[in-house]
Amino acid sequence: MTDASLDAVTGDDLVRLRLDISYDGTDFSGWAAQPDRRTVAGCLTDALVVLFRQAVPLVVAGRTDAGVHASGQVAHIDVPGAGLRHLAPRVRPTDPPGSDELSGGRTGLLRRLAGLLPTDVRVRRVSMAPDGFDARFAALRRHYRYRIGIAEWGVEPLQRRDIFSRRRPLDVEAMSDAAARLLGLHDFAAFCKPREGATTIRELQGLTVRREGEEVVIDVQADAFCHSMVRSLVGSLIAVGEHQVPTGHPAVQLASRSRSTGIHIAPALGLTLVQVDYPPDAELLRRATATRAIRALPPPDS
Repeated sequence: MTDASLDAVTGDDLVRLRLDISYDGTDFSGWAAQPDRRTVAGCLTDALVVLFRQAVPLVVAGRTDAGVHASGQVAHIDVPGAGLRHLAPRVRPTDPPGSDELSGGRTGLLRRLAGLLPTDVRVRRVSMAPDGFDARFAALRRHYRYRIGIAEWGVEPLQRRDIFSRRRPLDVEAMSDAAARLLGLHDFAAFCKPREGATTIRELQGLTVRREGEEVVIDVQADAFCHSMVRSLVGSLIAVGEHQVPTGHPAVQLASRSRSTGIHIAPALGLTLVQVDYPPDAELLRRATATRAIRALPPPDS
């Protein structure tokens, strides 16, 4: 079982499953497993080892940084069919008729993960992955949302973990103007922390800014994101919104294609991965193949 597999595994041995995942990133050192650090992938991997009694590689749509949240993260795993069937709960008279063993196994996996995982990470759905599905390479785009509290009194206590409290006004119109100038296919090196062997060319498909009551909400969509790209974009827009720099300044930074000390990275707590888009099932393999051909090996980051 390797990251390199493009297709859903066929035959009796392995079954590819799609996992839809949510987490509060506050107390995690990001998605990716790291020695002696608490990570989302680490917690999920530990739980899967308990259930399948062997290593279960986990492939994710996009690795998130420390403190970043997710309500729509997607991953896939390849697991032994026999092990999955073994997790099926005992059939009860109230269960719907016609459920096969793999369906029961998915139900059992979902329930057991709910018991094994810490409360700040949840697998909300376990489904059979269609042929050609690859959580990372088959993705069309990732959607992120950044929330900024601008009320002078701060943010509601129950929202303190996922809203960045700025407590000052922001010029949303100027931020929207600046955002529009960044759309399209560009080299976003100015907004990305360098990573050896990774490309910084990305297609920024959406970047919108709006006010909702005492919040400013920034929605970002792209085919993929390089390391710290979203938070760097948000930081540059905040500088525009506070009139620290002209409206055209982020576009000037983009054109420079080089990272400078003038790039401010917004705090992680306001950022959430909200959705990952995939093509129709019949186009999954073609999308994964095309993406793999142009994308450098290090996976995308927020």
